[in-house]
Amino acid sequence: MMLLRWILVLVIAFFAGKLISKLKMPAILGWLIAGMLLGPHAAGLMPQSLLDASWYKICITWMQCAFGLMLGTELVWSKIGSYGKALIVTTLTQSLGTFLIVSAVFAAVFTVQGVPLFLALAFGGIALATAPAPALSIVQEFHTKGPVTDTLLPMAVLDDIVGIVVFFSVNSYIASRVSGGAVPLSMIPVMILLPIAIGAVPGIAAGLLLKKRPGKAGTLAILIAGITATAAIGLYFNTRVFTNITLNYMLMGVSFSAVFSNMIPEEKLSQLVTWFNPILTVALVTAIVDLGAPLNYHLILGAGAYTFIYIAARAFGKYSGARFGATVTKMPQTVRKYLGLTLLPHSGVSLVFTGIACQTLSARPELASIVQGTIAAAAVINEIIAVIVAKRGFALAGEITAGTSAMRPENRPAQMV
Repeated sequence: MMLLRWILVLVIAFFAGKLISKLKMPAILGWLIAGMLLGPHAAGLMPQSLLDASWYKICITWMQCAFGLMLGTELVWSKIGSYGKALIVTTLTQSLGTFLIVSAVFAAVFTVQGVPLFLALAFGGIALATAPAPALSIVQEFHTKGPVTDTLLPMAVLDDIVGIVVFFSVNSYIASRVSGGAVPLSMIPVMILLPIAIGAVPGIAAGLLLKKRPGKAGTLAILIAGITATAAIGLYFNTRVFTNITLNYMLMGVSFSAVFSNMIPEEKLSQLVTWFNPILTVALVTAIVDLGAPLNYHLILGAGAYTFIYIAARAFGKYSGARFGATVTKMPQTVRKYLGLTLLPHSGVSLVFTGIACQTLSARPELASIVQGTIAAAAVINEIIAVIVAKRGFALAGEITAGTSAMRPENRPAQMV
């Protein structure tokens, strides 16, 4: 019954996306709202018991690895070399810039209110991360093509890596101040390198098989088997070996697909992406519904000043940081002006980081409640606003292509050249 209810939710979400599209809005907004309204805090068609079920978490893990292919197939090294330095610099300025701005704003507020200043670092560490799935769904739905898209796709990978390093470093410092448990700093390289290694092994095997040019059925079978193997290995390490850390399954999927993408001809890669597109759509819908389900829309009514300060400071940090980095590295004008608008989606990563931070602050429950209440409310409000703004960013950049079929080889986002 739980499986049937979940399938029903996904079908409703899909058609909600179609309805929203009629209003010239991104379908993802329909998926997100459907997840929220059908989740445990509203209609309950997706109860908490479903979200906590082991089989459900395994399915979500598979989907996270699957939509990692959308990023990994863009990481063809021969094509991204010319933007390499600019990409890294801009990723650092928008990520670290957001961390510094949000931390500074909350430090000023907490100084006045007598709240420990180290809590400001928790907000900064949570704020710098970007949730890639919403922006990627817009790229897929509107077939965006241009410099902003070219920059955003690989930046989503680098942003995750920077987020892991900064957040867990900050979290370890906070733990030392409150005598709570935290992930040791020595584990941070493991959290970055292990998912890459896990995805690379099946990726090499997939690349060797794909070189033999199997047909459509054979190609899809190789991809599904590779994703399944990647997810299975990741689950083993996450549940049996490193039980005190959470590995990034999307990063595993990115690594898996980046490896085989650099082993096969470009025309074969374009055909492969076209064939994989229906599976990618299912993965994105599932991921966004899962993102929306835990969000409690009632929190909008109880959102306090901290919530709006957080949303505003984070948006300013992302936009100004991206614009600064793109300007100093002489990236195209559209990237300078509009990349920051596509980086605002946030909630999935923020909720994971919030849970970890609250566990670290468990010895100081009054501080944990500040973080939890602020980020939970911000996740609901920001995600709806951010999806609309991200779509507007692509439109202003002139990268939305109307009247084409998603992810055809001729309509794929241009590689960075």
